[in-house]
Amino acid sequence: MRAAVWHGRRDVRVESVPDPTIQHPDDAIIRVTSSGLCGSDLHLYEVMAPFMTPGDVLGHEPMGIVEAVGTAITNLQVGDRVVVPFNIACGHCYMCEVGLQSQCETTQVHEHDSGAALFGYTKLYGQVPGAQAELLRVPHADYGPIKVPAGPSDDRFLFLSDVLPTAWQGVEYAAVPEGGSLVVLGLGPIGEMACRIALHRGIEQVIGIDLVPERLGRSRSRGVEVLNLEDFDKQSDLVGAVRSLTNGRGPDAVIDAVGMEAHGSPAAKAAHSMTAIMPNSLAEKLMKKAGVDRLAALQSAIELVRRGGTISVLGLYGGMTDPMPLMTLFDKQIQIRMGQANVRRWVDDILPLLVDDDPLGVESFATHHLPLANAPDAYEMFQKKSDGAIKVVFNP
Repeated sequence: MRAAVWHGRRDVRVESVPDPTIQHPDDAIIRVTSSGLCGSDLHLYEVMAPFMTPGDVLGHEPMGIVEAVGTAITNLQVGDRVVVPFNIACGHCYMCEVGLQSQCETTQVHEHDSGAALFGYTKLYGQVPGAQAELLRVPHADYGPIKVPAGPSDDRFLFLSDVLPTAWQGVEYAAVPEGGSLVVLGLGPIGEMACRIALHRGIEQVIGIDLVPERLGRSRSRGVEVLNLEDFDKQSDLVGAVRSLTNGRGPDAVIDAVGMEAHGSPAAKAAHSMTAIMPNSLAEKLMKKAGVDRLAALQSAIELVRRGGTISVLGLYGGMTDPMPLMTLFDKQIQIRMGQANVRRWVDDILPLLVDDDPLGVESFATHHLPLANAPDAYEMFQKKSDGAIKVVFNP
């Protein structure tokens, strides 16, 4: 089969790799019909390279048709149309039963003291072959795959794999009170979907902050108040503008949908650059023990949120000992919630919004649909935010 394969920093190639096979009785094989390109994939494209191995198959946002099932599978049949969550969970351990599928005790990667295994996402999360491919082996297919009806386009359901549950969990964790306000930092796919979900759930004031004109315009068209970072010379000016929109005290909650690769943070940018010139064995140790994240977005969230407010972190961070302003966090009595989305936990809430109508606008959410052969150019385009690329979907 053909797949998008990692070979080094900014080096993704589409190559022939062996077809996956049933390895365990609870496996299934999926013929992938659509697979998203995620902002998290860009971390692998460059920053998380020390944890990658040449030949790793990328991708973690798939849907498709069941091609084969293991002997223990009774919930799926060949020909079923399914969406596959990006985290691999068993469904019966303690963590799964309490709705923390991203911490599944069956698939935790103990070698690296990490949570549940993920498709296509570094040795830290199991080095499981990913979904930007023509075929995908799905472990624990007796629990993970979500059956969806025939008829609507793939885009109606594809984002159940990651974007929708991640954004939904972010809004849930933000815990905005009735009549309250929410600021979303970063209007990429996750941030914009978080805005859409927040408005759908009745949050009265949603403010999105970004610096890419296409993203700002797209969110504005959905009813989001937007602020362009380029309009503010200093952080204090941005803080003042947000406070003037939120009764002088700041928003009730802030979602950080940016993560480790925020603009700014020159010292951490230098740390990122250092890992690029170090042997992977040393760079891996540095990232596991040092503060290497660019924290501009998280620092902004801490400044912006009102006293007693909540920060919900959706953007990925990869450093181990990043410096945090604990005095400010304590003084402002800020609550922080974060973590990988527990996909299956939110499916029952989200799926009804996709079947009969499209209130979240998922049908038109992707800006680019491309054949898998275009993956190398798509990664470069997405990283550079060129050609209006906000969400890319591969159709293998």
